[in-house]
Amino acid sequence: MKVKKIAISGLLCFLGLISNAQDSAKISVQWRNLHKGLDFCEIDAPLKSIVNDSKISIVKINPEKFEFHLLTSSEHDSTQTAVEWADNFKMNVVINAGMYDLSKKLINKGYMQNYKHLNNPNFNPSYGAMIAFNPSEKKIPNFKIIDLNCEPWDSIKPYYNSYSQGMRMLDCNGKPLTWNKKNQSCSMLLAAADEEGNIYYIFSRSPYTHNQMIQFLLALPFKLVNAVYLEGGPETSLYIHIGDTKIEKIGSYISNSYPNDKNDHFWKLPNVIGLKVK
Repeated sequence: MKVKKIAISGLLCFLGLISNAQDSAKISVQWRNLHKGLDFCEIDAPLKSIVNDSKISIVKINPEKFEFHLLTSSEHDSTQTAVEWADNFKMNVVINAGMYDLSKKLINKGYMQNYKHLNNPNFNPSYGAMIAFNPSEKKIPNFKIIDLNCEPWDSIKPYYNSYSQGMRMLDCNGKPLTWNKKNQSCSMLLAAADEEGNIYYIFSRSPYTHNQMIQFLLALPFKLVNAVYLEGGPETSLYIHIGDTKIEKIGSYISNSYPNDKNDHFWKLPNVIGLKVK
């Protein structure tokens, strides 16, 4: 089957805004359906970035239609690009599972567990979000992003088999968190949920500060809760291959270590979350 890459110009997404309205509430989104329970769009950010196209890519997922897999190099003895993880494990969507420790490059900075395998057994008290999937009971959500200030770790730990801990951007009520890295801008990937349980992967190659991105989330026409930061800079990866559609989103810029827009390839990643059609 012939594979086609979706060009930015062909996406059915657009953004209405007033000038200099970073906090504008006039964003309008039109989704392109890729598969039952999987939609994609691309919008203009409310604020022009210093480089690239100032676009934000959004994937909307009904988690009950998919399997989620935590794929780690510590378990599979191999670092791979998002494309390689997808091809080798038959995944339809692959993203970064979280920031990894630069001194121990296979290890997530927060707690990470996949069934009996522990990538990082140490709970990070400064990381207030937890991604949880592969539930131990059928009646609980298939995939959940948890604000640990609203649901304590001990109360949720028995109910899922896969976990990845990260830093909050929106809390369980959709309220913004303020980040101290005010002067750092980067390409960025995050995950969030809405109150109906849909999951969103949100990517920007153009660099923004974390606080700017949080304001963009608040301007969307649907309310998001429990947003968690996953990765920034050239490691940032979003890969979709489903049917005859292929979408590749690759990060680049990070102001304090890689301040350019030159990256043209997926980097090898130690830990990813893969999504597969049920």
